Amino acid sequence: MPGLIGKKIGMTSVFGADGKNLPCTVIEAGPCVVTQIRTLDTDKYEAVQLAYDETTEKHASAPLKGHFAKAGVAPHRKLAEFPADFKSDLKLGDTVTVADVFTDVPFVDVVGTSKGKGFQGVVHRYHFRGVGDATHGQSDRQRHPGSMGASSWPSRVLPGMRMAGHMGSERVKVFNLQIVKIIPENNLLIVKGSVPGAKGSYLLLEA
Repeated sequence: MPGLIGKKIGMTSVFGADGKNLPCTVIEAGPCVVTQIRTLDTDKYEAVQLAYDETTEKHASAPLKGHFAKAGVAPHRKLAEFPADFKSDLKLGDTVTVADVFTDVPFVDVVGTSKGKGFQGVVHRYHFRGVGDATHGQSDRQRHPGSMGASSWPSRVLPGMRMAGHMGSERVKVFNLQIVKIIPENNLLIVKGSVPGAKGSYLLLEA
């Protein structure tokens, strides 16, 4: 299995072997259950669908209730697919833990949704400096974008111009985070550095 679904618990610090204090993120990685196995014969590609964060039937839609019942598992809140190594003996209803995936794995890629910042101006969104000093009547221009193009041609704002707009709430992937420690009895994975998203948000962990 090349991956797992998890949840961001929060950040802490751990002393490394060299005595340095490392900023780390604590992730609850699994346990996940196998809810579907996609094959070349039926789906034209190979993958394993995992489910995480068990819930009640009250909070599952009718199609998902049938999907989980077919796999013989309880409803879960999060589903994700990972490319599968079909040399393994995975079958519907099997449980995959953090020890199964990340034992003897030095690094992990983490996919999450960044924190939403709402509508932001160019200073916050793109680190513009603003127009400049508040002189010569420019009392309200410090955080404005300034000129955005010519007037006679093309007489419009070109696509891709860095302007104010919605910031955050995007899919972000962080590569090669060092695995500092695995605590299998608590399904915890401790990685060096930060990962995208707020506390309690779902993450995809790729070995």
